[in-house]
Amino acid sequence: MFSEKMTSLGSNRSVIREIAEYGWKRATEIGRENVFDFSIGNPNVPAPEIVKETIIELLNSTDSMTLHGYSSAPGMLCVRKTIAESINRRFGTNLTLNNIYMTSGAASSLTISIKALTEDDDEFVTFAPYFPEYTTFVESAGAKLKVLPPDTVNFQIDLDILEKSLTPQTKGIIINSPNNPSGVVYSEETIKSFCVLVAKKEKEFGHPIFIISDEPYRELVYGNVKVPYLMNYHKNVIVCYSYSKSLSLPGERIGYIATSPEAEQSQTLFAAICGAGRALGYVCAPTLFQQVVEKCVEATADISIYERNREILYNGLLEMGYEGPKPDGAFYLFVKSLEEDANAFCEKAKKYELLLVPGDGFGCPGYVRIAYCVTTKQIEKSLPAFAKLAKEYKK
Repeated sequence: MFSEKMTSLGSNRSVIREIAEYGWKRATEIGRENVFDFSIGNPNVPAPEIVKETIIELLNSTDSMTLHGYSSAPGMLCVRKTIAESINRRFGTNLTLNNIYMTSGAASSLTISIKALTEDDDEFVTFAPYFPEYTTFVESAGAKLKVLPPDTVNFQIDLDILEKSLTPQTKGIIINSPNNPSGVVYSEETIKSFCVLVAKKEKEFGHPIFIISDEPYRELVYGNVKVPYLMNYHKNVIVCYSYSKSLSLPGERIGYIATSPEAEQSQTLFAAICGAGRALGYVCAPTLFQQVVEKCVEATADISIYERNREILYNGLLEMGYEGPKPDGAFYLFVKSLEEDANAFCEKAKKYELLLVPGDGFGCPGYVRIAYCVTTKQIEKSLPAFAKLAKEYKK
C-alpha cells in the first residue's frame, strides 16, 4: 500500500536524532545542566545582532505581501543578485542572479542538485567520513552513492583510491569542507590535485563530472585557514550553502544553490536546478528570511566562541589519552573510540551522561563525533566525565 523505501526511511531514524532525543528526555529527568549532550550540530552561539535588527526593521517597515507572500520559484531577484555579487567580491567569480537558486537550507540544496543531475545508471562519489544523509539524497534521486574509505592519517582525499573508483557512470562527486564530522578542511594542495584528476577523467569519459560542494560550515574556520572555493579550480561545480551555521539560523531553513557560469551548458544546468526544485516542491524559500540574508549576507555569528570550545575540549581530551585530528573548522571533534566498537563505547559513555555519536554512520567505524557547539561552561563541566570514561578503559 505504501512505498517500501519511504517506510523504511521513516522507520529507521537517524542515529544522531535518536541520541539527541534521548538527551532531551534525559534533561527533563536530571536537568539539562547535568547532561553533556554532544550529539547534534545545533549552534548555541546567538545569531549576530544585525539579524535581530533586520528582522525588526523588516517587520516594522515592509508590507505583509512582501514579507510573507510568495517570491518567484528560484527566489527574490534582489536577494539572488546580492548573493551573486557577494560571492564574486569574495572569491573572484563571475556569477549573476541566474546562477543562484534560493533553498530551504543545505539539505534541499543537495537534494535539488542531485535530482537535477541524475539520469539512469548514474553514480555519485563521496569520501568517508561523510554526512550520512548523502546516501538518502542520492538513492532517492534514483542514483547510487559510492563511499570511498577514509584517510585516517590526514583526513584528506586519497587521490589514488578516487582515480580507481571513478567510472563512466560517475555523474558527480560530493565534497564537504570544513567536514562534518571531522572538522578537517581540505587543503588547497588537495583541492588542486583533486580537480586536475576530475578534469582528466572528464576528458577520458567524454562527459562532465560535477563537483557538488556542500558548504554549510564555510565561515566556521579558525586562524588563517583557507577554504578553497571550488569554482576557482574546476568549471563543473555546484555549491550548496546554508546560513544555518554562519548566522546560527538552523530552524529558519534558508540557503542557496550557486551554479558555476563556466559549467558546461550552464543555462541548461540552471534550468535543471529549477525543474528539480519544482518536482520536489522546493520552490519559494521562506520569503522573510530571504530578505534577512540579503541584508546580512556577509555577517557571521561569533566564531571565537567555537574556537575557544575547540581549544578547551581538544587539549583536555588529548591530555587524557584520546586521539583524533585537530579540526580547522566546523564545530566537531572526531576522536578514536577507546574500544574497537564505537557503538559500545558511546553506550558506556552514557553512564557519565556523555552523549556522543558513533562514527559508523559516517563511514568511519572506531571513531566518535563530539559536537562542541554547546556552552563553554558545559565543555568545562564535561571534562571530568571524559576523564572517568578514559580511566575505566585504562583499568
